[in-house]
Amino acid sequence: EGWGSVGFLSMKPLISWFKDLNLRVDFFNLWFDKGHPINFWVSGLFFPQAFFTAVMQNFARSNKYAIDRIDFDVLVKDNWALDGADIPEAPPSGVYMWGMFLEGCRWCEQSHFLVPSNPKQLFVQFPVVWFKPELDWKGKKGVYPCPVYKVLSRKGTLSTTGHSTNFVRDMMIPAKEHPDHWIRAGVAAFLALKY
Repeated sequence: EGWGSVGFLSMKPLISWFKDLNLRVDFFNLWFDKGHPINFWVSGLFFPQAFFTAVMQNFARSNKYAIDRIDFDVLVKDNWALDGADIPEAPPSGVYMWGMFLEGCRWCEQSHFLVPSNPKQLFVQFPVVWFKPELDWKGKKGVYPCPVYKVLSRKGTLSTTGHSTNFVRDMMIPAKEHPDHWIRAGVAAFLALKY
């Protein structure tokens, strides 16, 4: 408990938490040494909510839009490696993010939709996602508003910033079924597992 209260939110045992901490340090060192990354390991961010806000702010400022008119379209890029290693260049706007895991379903690279989980497979890594800022984005049909959490507990408290300590945001993932189907299945995305 002692070390967990002063670090990033995690449900991992100490040895796994320490390995995760080292990966985070490596991610930020690479960012510092090599400059702005082409893609981002969203799981490595301490406060991803602020990162997403910053991406929207950069888009709003560069286009002289009011930030409250900006939201993200989400495009799943399943043609790239799960860790984004083969992404050739940064997107024209927004960010490529990787490092999320799905519970309650999986992503089908053939149909490009959510599909039921394989037997005995609780979690699957989600492909790279392009969070693309859009002006006056109204959403689109045929999507599931998948909640994204930092850890598996799906609960958090409101911090002094007004953000949840666990809930990050919803991301609209293409799905053939009505969203109620995935809600009943308990589908969510997570930035970190227990191991």
